[in-house]
Amino acid sequence: MAFGGFSSEGRSAPIAEINMVPLIDVMLVLLIVFMITAPLLTHSVKIDLPAAASQASNEKPETVTLAIDGAGKMFWNDQPIADGELANRLATAAAATVQPELHLRADRETRYQKLAEVMSAAKTAGIQKIGFVTVPER
Repeated sequence: MAFGGFSSEGRSAPIAEINMVPLIDVMLVLLIVFMITAPLLTHSVKIDLPAAASQASNEKPETVTLAIDGAGKMFWNDQPIADGELANRLATAAAATVQPELHLRADRETRYQKLAEVMSAAKTAGIQKIGFVTVPER
């Protein structure tokens, strides 16, 4: 028979050749695909962009630190404030031309309810940037 079976009659050794024809076919197809798509990747639209001169703003916004201890007492830039005074200070800070960043430093023992109230008051006042200050673990 032309196609051998499982018998080992007439066979002395296995065929040790690699059939290269399918590998060459795949390589040629990929070459053609890349030759067609490569010019499309460099195509761009030419437009005339308007020119404008401006100065980069080197002003860093002021940073306001609001610390809350475990008992719930608040400190605005390390100065103690009353609970009713917080809304007025946040509104004044939000109305500034360059709005300051609010950095919250809370004690480990601070209740989440107090933090939520402070964040809600800051959002109501219009503060855009709020950050939490933590101590990195060693």
